[in-house]
Amino acid sequence: MSLFSKLFKLFLAVVLLPLVPMVLLLAYYQEHLKDNILETHANLAQIVSSSMNQHIEDLGWRLSFASHVTDALNAKKDPVPVLRDALSANPDFVMLAVLSPEGKELFRTGDKQILRDVPSLDLSDDPALPALAKKPRLSVSSFDVMDGRPISEFIYPLPNGDFLYGIMSFFGFISRMQEQRIGVTGRIYLVDQNGEVFADEYQYRPAFDADSLKNAFASGKRLLKNLKTPQEAYVGAYATTPILGAYVAVLQLKGEAYRSIYYTNIILALFVLTIATLSYFGALTFAERLGEPIGALSEAAKEVSAGNLEGKIDEDIGWGEFKGLISQFNKMTADLKDYQVLQLQAQVSEMKEHVFRAVAHDLRAPLLGLQGYLYILQSGKASKEEEKEYLEQMSRAARDLSSLLEDVLDVSRVQAGMLSPRKEDVDGAELAKSVTETLAPTAAEKGLLLETDVPPLRFSADPKLIRRVLMNLVSNAIKFTDKGHVRVCGGRNANGCWLAVEDSGIGMSEQDMKGLFQKYHQINSDKPGYGLGLFISRQIVTAHGGTLDVTSRPGKGSRFTVTFPKESK
Repeated sequence: MSLFSKLFKLFLAVVLLPLVPMVLLLAYYQEHLKDNILETHANLAQIVSSSMNQHIEDLGWRLSFASHVTDALNAKKDPVPVLRDALSANPDFVMLAVLSPEGKELFRTGDKQILRDVPSLDLSDDPALPALAKKPRLSVSSFDVMDGRPISEFIYPLPNGDFLYGIMSFFGFISRMQEQRIGVTGRIYLVDQNGEVFADEYQYRPAFDADSLKNAFASGKRLLKNLKTPQEAYVGAYATTPILGAYVAVLQLKGEAYRSIYYTNIILALFVLTIATLSYFGALTFAERLGEPIGALSEAAKEVSAGNLEGKIDEDIGWGEFKGLISQFNKMTADLKDYQVLQLQAQVSEMKEHVFRAVAHDLRAPLLGLQGYLYILQSGKASKEEEKEYLEQMSRAARDLSSLLEDVLDVSRVQAGMLSPRKEDVDGAELAKSVTETLAPTAAEKGLLLETDVPPLRFSADPKLIRRVLMNLVSNAIKFTDKGHVRVCGGRNANGCWLAVEDSGIGMSEQDMKGLFQKYHQINSDKPGYGLGLFISRQIVTAHGGTLDVTSRPGKGSRFTVTFPKESK
């Protein structure tokens, strides 16, 4: 048996065996701590449920206007003005109506969309009305969704025998509830008994499977220890609400909720690793002959880590298995040195490729324009007038191509602070039209609608530089849009004139937009380009005293807006 085998067995006996009870104790502690965390979620859910109960109880005093409705009915007057005043004073009410003692609608007012969606009321078959007439009280129904808003109906008996009917929106309450956070991912949700979350298109809608929530409610266990979604798992708790069939659920990403436990695990793991390391080196002290070769290997490894690949270890200091190890280490450093030389050569080659791609990026847009017009002319389908027009556009694109060869130097000029626009009066509408006509064939090849919507707009700028900015933005929009449209629009506001390029393309996340205007920044490496267009464009706009901003949503397209400041008089 080798020396290393003996030391390994000693390591298992001295270190691992005492750690077994520690691991068991840690597992018990973690389960207990997880339950405590979920109890906090359960308490928060109960607090929100109590707030909802208070919200509904407040409905009683908000119905104080019912006496005025009764007075108007007794006086044979139209109660609709009173109902409208009540709607104005109570934004949560979206509809109010007066029902006859038989449950048929007499008067109504409210939100126009709701009035269109709700037919004339007839609750004559509702068995609850006679009970309410005998024992007057406020009756509130369960949740429902109408026009994308969570609502609840209520009926309140009037002294004259009629009934006050209303629809109350819980949109504001749910919005305030969803604004609450536990950490970064923890949120509060209002869920019906079928597991569906109440949220409209403007609110955050989680990816929970409705059946999993429904099963959790049916189990009766208020703590939710593993609620899975297609991407990740959530934990939390729920509480019943005063509204029939509705629950308040407090849910948080499992990783975030148990983060403190995971950190504790890491600390304990480091502690165990430290103990193991100390024990390991303690065992090595019994073999003094191991010290010299291990020290030599350690020093050599440090030199390699610092980038020094020239040193070698004397193989004579090793013995047995260490001698072979030292020999392999020396061979490894020699191979690393050869690899370092090859890597340097590859880096030089890559730098050359970078320069080529930088030039190719700037030349791409006019070349694509020329290619598109050549394709149309070669097809022979164009009329004489169209051929003349296309030749003029090709001539313009060729001129742009010639000027762009010089514009490649702008990167260096930008970095040296030497970019100075030659301003003159510019027609924004004509400039946008010129750019879209140049790139129209490229858009047509992809089946995209390329259009302009720029009103008569004049501002002071360098037309050559601003045209380049628009060319970059429009060509980028075409590149990242597979279907739909690319539109150039413009206008004037309090800050000055603006031009914008918007598309229906792939869009970007907030993470993607970080560093978007930095040199060589690319979001999608699969697309051609080198990340210079937006860098140069922003520098050009900044040199004009303006701004270049972007708004985008993944899958919803992007909008780049260039703003030119007002000229001082």
